[in-house]
Amino acid sequence: MSATQAVNHAALMDGIYRGQRHIYDLTRKFYLFGRDGLIEQLEAPGGATVLEIASGTGRNLAAIRRRWPGAAVHGLDISEEMLKSARKTLGQGARLAQGDACHFDASATFGHDSFDRVVLSYSLSMIPDWEAALQHATTLIAPGGSLHVVDFGTLESMPTLPERLLRGWLARFHVTPQANLHEALLRACAIRALDCEFEAGPWDYFQRATLRRPHG
Repeated sequence: MSATQAVNHAALMDGIYRGQRHIYDLTRKFYLFGRDGLIEQLEAPGGATVLEIASGTGRNLAAIRRRWPGAAVHGLDISEEMLKSARKTLGQGARLAQGDACHFDASATFGHDSFDRVVLSYSLSMIPDWEAALQHATTLIAPGGSLHVVDFGTLESMPTLPERLLRGWLARFHVTPQANLHEALLRACAIRALDCEFEAGPWDYFQRATLRRPHG
């Protein structure tokens, strides 16, 4: 995204979540599936640096901190409204910052050029230039580290009516499931010489992937 587009998108997200952030976690637990499995797969040892891009209310970072105590958690979100909730959720135990997922400067923002674990959880389906955000995230993986992605799947195996209802609901929040996410993940792995593990959830509802950078 250009600087102007990023400003406009930030304003859009603030408008959506100014009120929604107060009930976001309560409502999203009913249809953002696969997040806890991603957290379980992180294998973030004590001292590991973890960055969630588009960290929202901080729900995932709080869960990561509980599951992997000792990990140093960082969160970036384009919405200052969401960051208000994240600061309340996480307190002083996390480094949080406002920024555009497509081209933020990690070193200037967090003091790290790379991270042991990078997380994109149900965020690519909300980012206009989502593949640019994915490609940028791959540049932030430390040697021996990994990028963990979970998002809506193709929904191809869902019954027609539930699929239509879900897509209509998601559109209200400017969420678009990316049918070609798997292909984009494979392209990112080819460009950055990463290993890729991929899985699809029941009914192709969600897709989850781990992109690993070899040591050295």
